[in-house]
Amino acid sequence: MYYKFSSFTQRLVGAGASSAYIPQGLKPMVPVESAPLIFAAPTKLASDASSAVGYFRKNRVPELQKFFQKPDGLPVHLKRGVPDQLLYRTTMALAVGGTIYCLIALYMASQPQKQK
Repeated sequence: MYYKFSSFTQRLVGAGASSAYIPQGLKPMVPVESAPLIFAAPTKLASDASSAVGYFRKNRVPELQKFFQKPDGLPVHLKRGVPDQLLYRTTMALAVGGTIYCLIALYMASQPQKQK
């Protein structure tokens, strides 16, 4: 005897061989013709020389690795000079200012309101 799971009773129920091997009432798919492409464009191969566009640049990763791994005593986030220093100092100022603002807001929230 064959069994299959009944989604209605949530138990195993007796079933025929054909329905036991087709899960949850799904029937085998009949091959269907694929739909025509709406926006069909010609395929370009990567090896095609005409598809190479001038947007490829020289690989600068080895140069940047040498630059950032130089043992000059500077942390990585300050290696590029003045712009990095400005960004770092601005970030630190905003972090300290935000912390002070939060502490003031907590102090004001902890004080009882005066009755008028």
